[in-house]
Amino acid sequence: MEDKLNLFSFKGKYYILHLTWFAFFMTFVVWLSLGPMMPFIQQALLLSEQQAKVLLILNVAMTIPARIVVGMLVDKLGPKIMFSSILVLGGLVSIAFSWMHSYEQLALVRFLSGFIGAGFVVGIRMISEWFPAKQTGTAQGIYGGWGNFGSAGAAISLPFIASSFGEVNGWRYAITIASMLAISYGIFYYFNVTNTPKGSTYFKPKKIGAIEVSSYSDLVLYVLMNIPLYLALLLLTWKLSPERMGMISSGVEFGIYIVLVLVFVFQIFKSWAVNAQYLKHLTPKQHQYKFKQVAILDWAYLVTFGTELSVVSILAMFYVDWFELPKITAALLAGVYPFINLFARPGGGYLSDKYGRKLTLVVLFSGITLSFLVLGNVDKSWSMYLVVALTIVGGIFSKAGSGAVFSMVPLIQRRLTGQIAGMVGAFGNVGAVLFLTANSLVDYDEFFILISMTSAVVLVLIVIFLEEPREHMTEILDDGTVEIIKLN
Repeated sequence: MEDKLNLFSFKGKYYILHLTWFAFFMTFVVWLSLGPMMPFIQQALLLSEQQAKVLLILNVAMTIPARIVVGMLVDKLGPKIMFSSILVLGGLVSIAFSWMHSYEQLALVRFLSGFIGAGFVVGIRMISEWFPAKQTGTAQGIYGGWGNFGSAGAAISLPFIASSFGEVNGWRYAITIASMLAISYGIFYYFNVTNTPKGSTYFKPKKIGAIEVSSYSDLVLYVLMNIPLYLALLLLTWKLSPERMGMISSGVEFGIYIVLVLVFVFQIFKSWAVNAQYLKHLTPKQHQYKFKQVAILDWAYLVTFGTELSVVSILAMFYVDWFELPKITAALLAGVYPFINLFARPGGGYLSDKYGRKLTLVVLFSGITLSFLVLGNVDKSWSMYLVVALTIVGGIFSKAGSGAVFSMVPLIQRRLTGQIAGMVGAFGNVGAVLFLTANSLVDYDEFFILISMTSAVVLVLIVIFLEEPREHMTEILDDGTVEIIKLN
C-alpha cells in the first residue's frame, strides 16, 4: 500500500474520503446556517437581541448529548446508514425551522436540530475503516478540516441566496434550498458508500449504552469524565434562567436540573450494566485498552475545538471593541480564521502520521499555550497587523491540534471508535460553552489567558500520562477468531 495520499484520486478509499468529507460539509452548512441567517431572521420576525442570542445557544445545546448517542449508534449500525439518516432527517427538521412563524416554534425546532452537528462523529469511524493507521491522521485531518469549512460555505452562500429572494422570506428559501441539497446528498451517499472495504470486517461493540472499559478503575474514570458534559448543559440552562437571560421560568430551570441529574444517575447504572460481566472476568490483556487515553484526548479537544469555536465567535467584536475598527473590516479580518482549517487541521494529522501522535500534540499544545499567553498580554496600543497575525498563529496551532487529536482517536479501540469520537467531540462543544461563558464575564485579555492556562494544564497531562498508540490492536471476529490490526 502506498505511503503517500493521492487526494486527486477518486477511486477506492479516496472516493470514500471525498464523499464523506462533503457529507460532513453539508451537515455544517445546514447546522450552522443559523449564524449568517440571523440578521435576516431577526429583521423579518422582529426578534430582540436577547431572543437571537438564545436561538444561537439552543442551536448547539443538543449537540453535546447527540454526539454521545450518535457515537454509540454508528458503532452498532455503521456510518453509511447513520450519515445518510442525519443528512435526511436533519434536512427535514431544518426545513421545518425555516417555515416556523412564532418565536416559541423557532426555539423548539432549533433546539431539536442540534443533533445535525453530531454528523462529524460518523465520518471519523468511516475514515478509520478505509485508511490504514499510518495514513489515518492525514485522512482524518482532511475529513475534519475540509468538512468544517461548511460553516464558511453557509456564511458565503446563504446571505446571497436570501437577498435574491427578498427581505421578508428570503431566509426561509435560503435555508430550505440548503436543506433540500442535504437531503438529496444523504440519499446519494447511502447508495454510493460501504462501511468497509470489500473483505474487511466491521467490528461492533458487544453492547451499547455505555463505552466498554477494561478495569474497575477505568470505569470510575469513565463515569467521572461524563460529569463535564452534564455541567455544560447545566451551564447552558443557567444562561437561559430568569437571573441571566430570562428566557425560561424558574420552574422550567429547576425541572431541567432534575432531569439532568436523573439521566446522569441512570447513565452510571447503565455503565455498570454494560461492563459488569466483562470486569468480573478479567479481560485478556491483548484486548484491553487504557481509558486514560480517551480522557486526555477529551480534555485536549476541549482546548483545541473549544478554542476554535469560541475565538471565531468573538474575534470580530474583539477587533471592534479594542481597536475601533469598522465592523465590515473587522468581519473581513475575522473571516480569515475559518479558512485556516483547510490546511491546519490536515497538517496536524499529517505531522502526527509522520512524527508521532504524542510528540505532535506536545508541540502543538506548547504553541497554543504560548500564542494565547501573548494574546492575553495584548495592549490596545499594539499594531493591529501584529494582533491579527497572532490570532492567525493561535488559530493554526489550535486547528492543527484538533487534527492531531483525531489522528489518535481511531487507534485506541477499533470497535469503539464511534463512541470514543462521540465523547471527544462532545468535549469540544463543552470547551466552547466554557470559553464563551467566560468571555461574557471577563475582558478579552482574560479570556485569552484562560485559554492559555487551560492549554498548559492539558499539555502537562499529555506529557505525563498520554501514551503513543501500540504497534497493533486485536479484535475478536464473530466466529471467535482473533484479528490483529496493525497501527503503523
